[in-house]
This record gives sequence, structure tokens and C-alpha cells, in this order.
Amino acid sequence: MSFLNLEGVSKYYGDFGALIDMTLSVERGEFISLLGPSGCGKTTTLQAIAGLIAVTRGRMTLDGRDITHLPVNQRGLGIVFQSYALFPHMTVAENVSFGLEMRKTPKHERDARVMQMLQLVHLDALAARYPRELSGGQRQRVAIARALVIAPPVLLLDEPLSNLDAKLREEMQFELRRIQRKVGTTTIMVTHDQAEALSISDRVVVMEAGRATQVDAPYRLYEHPKSEFISGFVGKTNLLAGTVARSAAGEEAVLGAGQRVRVDAAGFTDGAAVTVCLRPEKLFFTDEAGGTLAGRVEERFFLGSQWLYRVSSPLGELEVSCANDGSVPVAEHAEVHLAWADDVARLVAKAP
Repeated sequence: MSFLNLEGVSKYYGDFGALIDMTLSVERGEFISLLGPSGCGKTTTLQAIAGLIAVTRGRMTLDGRDITHLPVNQRGLGIVFQSYALFPHMTVAENVSFGLEMRKTPKHERDARVMQMLQLVHLDALAARYPRELSGGQRQRVAIARALVIAPPVLLLDEPLSNLDAKLREEMQFELRRIQRKVGTTTIMVTHDQAEALSISDRVVVMEAGRATQVDAPYRLYEHPKSEFISGFVGKTNLLAGTVARSAAGEEAVLGAGQRVRVDAAGFTDGAAVTVCLRPEKLFFTDEAGGTLAGRVEERFFLGSQWLYRVSSPLGELEVSCANDGSVPVAEHAEVHLAWADDVARLVAKAP
């Protein structure tokens, strides 16, 4: 049996389902991210696990123990809120020590564990400072240390990086993963940032309208999305309407203007209406006109490490992402040809 299990967990407010039949198994030491737009149910899931809200139905077990109806203080979980919720009148060390004091841990053991945790998050030199004297990243690490010092079986993170600026946020997401791997605590994080979820998670749970729509490893989630929503929410994508066509040449999708794309059509019947997903970075410009797609560059955007182009074509407007290798970029309004490898197009069922 997995370490943490949710079986058909639901939360209704009247007729509105904030969380619907959530079933999830989390292994000990795993880092799971709940990913989705606002209102999709990810925070409700976290609050249900924490015991902050009562579930309407379903069952939750932790290490074989039923925690479905246990109050928050009997679950013993570590929680880091979006605002960090540090006590402003306490020093860093006092903030981290607070949970141990509530558990009546002896002072000598408490002091040793606090210092050990502050060393882990690289804040031992700032133990006597107050939260107002810290940067955003330092406050975030204090909140993590305070949650981890009680040695919780599960660490719950509610968008812990959302208050940081872009550069610090990127630095801290890798720091967070480093800390989690060092301690080995099972961790569940809520985020709406797909890059954050993909970069540091063992698995990602994509949520939509209160339901988990795909649970997968980051690479598989990105390369093999199960729906139009997932393919568009997890990274950029070009969504093209097509029809499945099987022939001696193999499985293809026929797009607008008769353009054919090689696909894996397993699970789809011949002639089925489908959506073809082509990631922008899988498209490239080519000098060869034969067998490629003609287009015209309408706009280009410099993103530092890459160029993003918007290209009009017989299939509609396509986004094309090219690495910035230092060469001269393709000019706006240039006539171009696009190509892609045979195995990069993905099929998902057409949205109703």
C-alpha cells in the first residue's frame, strides 16, 4: 500500500463540487505537485489532506492509518502557506522552534533540532533576526524549516513561491527540491506554474474543474498529454483539427489543406475527428520546400534563450520556438517553410 492514499475524496458546497472523486496514491518520499488554474480544486485537495476542511465523502489514509476525520493537530503534518505566516515578534530561531515547544520537546533537543534545520536551509547565521529583517527567499526558507523541524510524515506546500520575484522564484524552486531530497519528506505542493511543477516534481497531478485529469511523470505529461486542456496548460502548443487516416504508409492525421502528419493513432478509429498537438519547439524552419508547410512570419519575440515566432500558414497561425544560437533570426514578414520530425505530433480526443 502507498504511504498516502486518497480514495474518492470529494468536497461539495451545496451543489458545487470543489473537489470530485479525487483518487491518488503517493509513495513515501515522493514529491507531488497539484497543478491547475485558479478554482480547479488543487488547494481544496491540500486543505482536505491537512484537515483544514471536512470532506463530503471519500477516505484518506496515511501510512495505513485512517485520517479522514482526524483534526489538524492529530495529523502531525507540516504546512507552508502562501503568506509564510511567520510570527513577526519572534526571531528566526523562535519561529522554527515554535512547533517543538507546542509538542513540549525538551529544550536541549529543541535547540539542537532548530540549529540543524537552520543549517539545512542555510540560515544558521541569521537565527537572531526577525522576519522583517529578511528577504522574501529567506522568509520562505524559515517557513519551510518551521514545517520540517517537527519531522512531519508529509509536507504540504500551498504555492510557497508565488510571492517571490521571477529570478528568486527559479532559484528557490531548486533549493526547495534540494531540501526535500536531503530530508526525504513526502511532499505535496500546490502551484499554478507549470514550469515550477515540471522542474522539481516526481509526478504532477493536473486538475480541471475539481477533477484530476492526468497524473504522470513531468516528461510524460508534457510529451503525452491526454486532453486539449492539458496540452495547452502544460507548456505552449499548437492545436490543429484533424482526422485519423490509416493506410499502408502507416497512421496519419489529415489536417487542413490536405496536410498529413504521422501520428500514433492507437485508441482512435479510422476517420475519427481528433486534435493534433505540435509543440512550438518541435517545429523548425527549413530551406526545402518539398513536403513541408509554407508560411509567413507575422511576428517574432526575443525571449533571451530563444526566439518565438508567430507564423501564418494554410493550417492557421502556428507558434514556432527556436533556440537562440547567436545566428541572425528569421525576419518578420519573411516567406518560410516549416517542418517537423515524424514522431513529435500527439493526438488527443477533440474537445466536445
